[in-house]
Amino acid sequence: MELAMSLIKTFPIALILLFGSAALWLHQENLGLMQDAGKALETQYRNKTTELASWHGDGQALYQHLQQSITLQFFQYTDGTDGSRNFTTGQLQETPESFLARLFPLEISDTRNLPDGRLMVKLDTNGPRTLAVSLYSEQLIIIGSLFAASLLLFLALASTLSRKIRYAAEYVKSLTELNFSPPEQSKLGGELKPLATVFEEARQALKQKIDGLHHENEKLSRAAFQDPITGFGSRARFTRKLDELAKSQKDLLGSLAMLQATELGTINQLKGRTAGDDYLAKVAGCLRKAGSPFPDAEFYRISSSDFAVFLPNLVISDAERFLEPLKTLLDEYQSTSAMESIAYTGLVPYKSGVDPVGLLSLSDAALSIAQTLGANSFHVLEKFTEDQEIGDNRWQVAITEIITQRAVRFFQQPIQPCRSEVEVYRELFARFFNSEGKVLPTATVIAMAERHGLSQELDKLVVLSAVRMLLDNPNMTGAYGVNISAVSATDDNFVVWLKDLLTKHRAISNRLVLEINESGLQTNMQGSFRFIREIHSVGTRVSIERFGMGFTSFKFFREVRPDYIKLDATYSEAIDQDANNKFFVRMMIDIARRIGVRVIACGVERQEEKLTLEKLMVDGLQGFYIAKPEPAGSKDLLDEKLTRQS
Repeated sequence: MELAMSLIKTFPIALILLFGSAALWLHQENLGLMQDAGKALETQYRNKTTELASWHGDGQALYQHLQQSITLQFFQYTDGTDGSRNFTTGQLQETPESFLARLFPLEISDTRNLPDGRLMVKLDTNGPRTLAVSLYSEQLIIIGSLFAASLLLFLALASTLSRKIRYAAEYVKSLTELNFSPPEQSKLGGELKPLATVFEEARQALKQKIDGLHHENEKLSRAAFQDPITGFGSRARFTRKLDELAKSQKDLLGSLAMLQATELGTINQLKGRTAGDDYLAKVAGCLRKAGSPFPDAEFYRISSSDFAVFLPNLVISDAERFLEPLKTLLDEYQSTSAMESIAYTGLVPYKSGVDPVGLLSLSDAALSIAQTLGANSFHVLEKFTEDQEIGDNRWQVAITEIITQRAVRFFQQPIQPCRSEVEVYRELFARFFNSEGKVLPTATVIAMAERHGLSQELDKLVVLSAVRMLLDNPNMTGAYGVNISAVSATDDNFVVWLKDLLTKHRAISNRLVLEINESGLQTNMQGSFRFIREIHSVGTRVSIERFGMGFTSFKFFREVRPDYIKLDATYSEAIDQDANNKFFVRMMIDIARRIGVRVIACGVERQEEKLTLEKLMVDGLQGFYIAKPEPAGSKDLLDEKLTRQS
C-alpha cells in the first residue's frame, strides 16, 4: 500500500519528466537534420557564386540568375558607380509562422564584393525549417498522445485507488462507531487486498472485545441495578424510582407495598447463608405470583430482608386484590417449612410529587403494625393518623407482654474448638412470642424495644431467662453465650444490676459469656471498658461479635481486651479463595495471641472454609457446617454432632 501511495505521488511527475525529455531529444534530432539541410543549401549557394567573380551586369539580372537555382529570402546589390543598377528585394528579417518554427532557427547569409559593386543575400531556409517543424509536430502528437493516454490511465487507476482508500477510511470510521458489517472484498482488491484481510481480522477481534465489554457491562449493571438472588431491582434503582415519582409532572397514582422477610436472620443462623438465599428467592417468587395480575408492577429488593413493590393504578380500596393472594402464598410456603412465619407486608398509597421520606415513613408504620397482627399479616395505611400511634402502642404492649410473661425461648449452637486446650462455649439465640404463642420477628422486637426505651428490660429478661435455664437444667454443662445490646452494656444502672445478679449466682457467672456487637461498643469506649472490667470481676467472660466491621477495630481491640472476638461471617465466606480475607484473619490471630484473646470464626458453611480457617490457627469455629442450632437443652445431640465434625 505504501508503494501504491508513492506511485500516486511520483508517477505524474515522472511522466512529465519523461515527456519533456523525449520532446527535448526529438527537438535536438530535428534541429540537427534541419542544420544539415541548411549546410547543403549553403554549399549549393557557394558553388553557384563561384561564377560571379567576373560579373558585370546590373542587380536585377544578378538576382534572376541566382533565383533560378537558389531561393532567396533577401537580395541587395549596390553598384559602386551607377546607382540605377542597384536592386533590393525580399525581407531581411523573417517573421516565424508558428511557435514551433521559433524553436528551429536557421539563417544563411552572405555578403561579398563583386567587380562592380557589393552583394548581400540571405537564403530562404523555410523549406528545411518547415520540414523540421512538420516532423517535430508529428512526433509531439505521437508522444503527447502517449502521455495523455498514460495520464488518463493513471488518473483512472488513481481514482480507483482513491475510492478504495476512501472506502477503507470509511470502514475504519464505521468500526469506531461499532458497526461490525464485514468489509466488501470487491472494494479492497489489488494492492489493498491485504488490507481487506487485516480489516476482517480486526473486525472480528474488535467485535469479540466489544461483545465481551457489553457482557461485563451487563454484569456490572445487573450487580448495580438487579439483585442477583431474586432478580428484582436493586436499592439504587428503587431510589431512582422514588426520585422520578417525586419529580414527575404526570398524574400518577398507585400503591406501594413494603414486605419484610423477617426470618432471614434466623434462617442464616440456623441453616446458613445458602438456606437464607433460598428463603429470599421463595419469598420473591410469592411476590411475583401475587403481582402477576398487575402487568405494570415493579419489584425491588431494597435491603437484605426488605422488598418493595410499586403497583401503578391500584387504589387502596382494591389493595386486597394483591395482599390476600400474597398472604395465601406466604401461608402455603410456611406450611411446607418449619418456620413460625415467613414475611409481613405494609401497603400505602402514592401519587406523583409525593415526598419520598414521607412515603417510606408511612410504609414503615404500616409494616410495623402488620408485624403485630400474626404470621404473614398485612396492613394498609392510607395516611398518618392515630393508626401509626396504634401500631407503635401495639409493639410497646407486645414487648411489655414479652417481658412480663417471660415469653422467650432459646436455641443453642456450639462453637467447635480447634485445639484441645481451647475452652469455648455454646451461643444461645433468643426467640420471642406474643400472647397467643406466635413467634415475633426477633430483629423487629429488638428494634422496637430500643425505640420504646425497653432495651434494658428486654436484655434483663434474656439474661435472667438464661441463668434460670442453666439453674433448672443441670445436664446443660459448660459455658453459654448470651447476646445483650451495646446500649445496655454501656449503661451504668444496667451494669450494676447485672453485676449484682451474677454475684448472687457465682456458679453460673463463670459459665456465662456475654456477647456484644462491636460497632455498638465503639460508640462509647469508656463505657465499654468499664463494662468489661466489672463483668470480669465476677468471673463472667465477654465476647465481641461481628468483629472487623468497624473502622477503629485495632484500637478497640488493643484497649478493651475481651476474652473472645467473633469475626464477622463475611471473613469466613469463601476464605479459601480470598487472599485479602486470609491476610486479615491471619493478622487478627497474631495480634490476639499476643494479648491472650481467643479468635472464633463464624459463618462456616463449607468444608473448604473450615480447613482454611484451621490452617490459619483460629481458636474456634461456628457455623451451619459445624453444627446447626437446636432447641436449648438438646446438649447430648449437639455433642454427638460436634464429635462427628471433629
